Amino acid sequence: MPRFSWRHDPSVPAFPDDQPVIVFDGVCVLCSGFVRFVVARDRACQFRFIAAQSLIGAALFRHLGLDPVNYESNLLIADGKVSAKMDAFTGIMWRLGGIWRSARVVGLLPGWVADRVYEAIARNRYRVFGRRDQCVRPDASWRDRVIE
Repeated sequence: MPRFSWRHDPSVPAFPDDQPVIVFDGVCVLCSGFVRFVVARDRACQFRFIAAQSLIGAALFRHLGLDPVNYESNLLIADGKVSAKMDAFTGIMWRLGGIWRSARVVGLLPGWVADRVYEAIARNRYRVFGRRDQCVRPDASWRDRVIE
């Protein structure tokens, strides 16, 4: 996918992408918990967040050829590129810095193995971790970093 390709798609509303953006399933307890994990460790406040259920999130999923209803991957938009599945996870952890960079060890696995592990977790996340009736509501510590 070309860098910044979503900018040229009129079906994707414009949004600030000058900082890393995490697109996440806002009703998934695991996914929103991961976002809270990132917020708590993102001392530089570098990440912004988009719920997959939002207008922008759904448009991005459609643009990327992903299911805009059954979100089976968080996305990382950074440096003009989109990462999904385990690449998104390791990219996020790398950008958090410090000890969290050690999550890159997952990169030693062949990509297809890492993605299968991610897919298994994604497929079972609601059953194991739960699902909310509506998107997570950010608290004051990260509300201004949510793109709607």
